[in-house]
Formats: sequence, structure tokens, C-alpha cells
Amino acid sequence: MRSDVGSAPQATLARGRKQLLSRIDAGTGGGMPDGGSRRRRTVTRRVLLASAAAAVLVGGIVVADVVAPAGKPGATAEAAEVLNNAAAAAIKASDPVVKPGQYLKVDTRAVYSHQVSRSNGTTVAWLATQDSQLYVPADKSGEWVWNRTPRVPTTFFGQEAKAEYQNQEAFREKNPDPREPRLDGIFRGRAGAFYDSPPQIMGTPLLEAIRTLPRDPRKLLDLIYEKNGDKGQTPESQALTTIADSLRTGVIPADLRAAMYKAAALIPGVVVADKQATLDGRKGIALGIHWAEGKIRQDIIIDPGTGLMIGERMVSLAALDGIPANTAFGWTAVKTSVVDSAP
Repeated sequence: MRSDVGSAPQATLARGRKQLLSRIDAGTGGGMPDGGSRRRRTVTRRVLLASAAAAVLVGGIVVADVVAPAGKPGATAEAAEVLNNAAAAAIKASDPVVKPGQYLKVDTRAVYSHQVSRSNGTTVAWLATQDSQLYVPADKSGEWVWNRTPRVPTTFFGQEAKAEYQNQEAFREKNPDPREPRLDGIFRGRAGAFYDSPPQIMGTPLLEAIRTLPRDPRKLLDLIYEKNGDKGQTPESQALTTIADSLRTGVIPADLRAAMYKAAALIPGVVVADKQATLDGRKGIALGIHWAEGKIRQDIIIDPGTGLMIGERMVSLAALDGIPANTAFGWTAVKTSVVDSAP
């Protein structure tokens, strides 16, 4: 996969590619024959954690406003205000009560971008959507259930992209690869371990992370930087991505969610990107950070009235590997409820 970021330095390009590729679905790359034998490489932008559906419930306890230490400015004043106001609004709400025998149901709509580098040096791309329902039992150490529908292409960026998709589907049908993981159907896993390992936050199993991550926003952000190391293009962009990935597991308790909001307010470069952002029919305020020389923006979208994180998205601000400028080329939107049974 190429990264169309103009004349940026090679080191910057490498970091940008690394961040983008770190959010690729492992094993979903496929193959089309190229010249009769070679396979073109397909990459798919990841918008879900490896073994947990995307969701967030924001509410409950909120610590006092956090101010970045002197000499270490955080988010812009406007962005910090949005985050603090969202946290304050969350105080008025409460987490849904999941009684024994019930499940927290997380409905997720995800959009992925598929990009194919071809032998002639061009790249074609399309978007596909996938719905899922995650059922988390009252006892989170019990069996979780995840129902994932097949991905359906929704947007092709040109006729060549559509033809490439059709060729790939025909090739896969004739040449199934047993190594490719199943991406749709009903999955079951104790404590959310759908693919033989539990979901993780910063390299720590999710349920353990919930118990042990610091609730002090400054300490939490410092730990995020430490755990991320040199992942991503910049420490700041990767930190916001880590917070978004953590929140959308759907099981982060109120005190830790509040700490993550406050930690986001400490990240330099976080700005209000869109005061009327729409995601899957719902409106909120998009808080974003730029990377890849300002040509990609990672957003989290918050409902300022309720403090709920509606979802997250990646936006191309310039043409990027077959994707037009100003395109949300990967996003998740989530809704939650409490139900009495799971499939």
C-alpha cells in the first residue's frame, strides 16, 4: 500500500504508513491474480478491536478539571471545554444496569476502506459496511456473544474499483484460503476472547486493564505514551487513537471513561474539527488530531448533551491511495441497550 502524502520526508511517510497499517484487519487481505500468478495486495482499514465490538457508554463519576503542566500545552481551549462539558453532562447520566441473566447489547455499524495497489502503480479503493451486535453478560468474565453480518460494499471510487472488487470476489470464490479468519457469523468467547485471546487495551487484557489503569488523567496519558512507544506517526495522534479504541469496547466503567476524557484534553494538537458532525444519522461535536503531514485526521465524536461518544472516524483531507479528499474512509457508530437474551 502506498501513502499519497506528497513530498513529506521519508521518515514521516514511514511513520504514517506504520500507523495506517497498524489499523489494518489482519488476515483480510486477499488476492487477485496479477499476470496469471501474482496476487495484488488488498488492505482493509481496521475500525474494530481484534476481539471486541465497538461501543462506548459515557457517564457517572467525573474528576476535577485537569490543567496541563506548565510548558506542556494540551488540547486547544475550545476542545478542552468540549471534553470537560461532555464529562459534566455525563454526571447526570448513569450506566445501564445489567442484571444477572441479562446482557449489555452493543449495536455497531462499521465502515471499512479497502485499497488495492495494482501492478500498473495505481491504487483503487472502495468502502464496505458491516453491522454487528455484541452481547456482554452481567458477569463480564462469562461468555460474550458477537453476531457479525457480512461486509457489503457501499461506495466505489470509480469503475475500476468496482471491477477490482468483482474480480477479487470471483477469485476468492474459486480459490478459498483456509488461513483467512472468518469475519461474519456468530462468535462466542469467554470474557470476549473471540479469536483465542481476550480483547486488550495497551497490551493488557481488557478486564485486567479496567481494574488496574490509573484514574488520574495525567498518569493515564503518561502510561498511554509509554505503552504506545513509537507506534503511529506521532505520540499525540496515537494517544487519541488509543483512547478511542479503548472507549469503544463498550465496557469501560464510569471513572475510567472520565479519566480518558480528561486525558484527551491534555493531548497537544486535539482540536474541534466539526461542531455539527453527523455519524450514522446522529449529530455531535468532532474532536480530532491531524497526522500524515495534515492529510489525515482521526476524530472522536461526542454528543455534548449527554456526554456519549457517538463513535469515531478517519477522514482523508487530501487524496489518499484511491480515496478522494474529504472522505470519512473508516468509521464506527454505536448504540447500546440492555436485553434479556443473546443468540
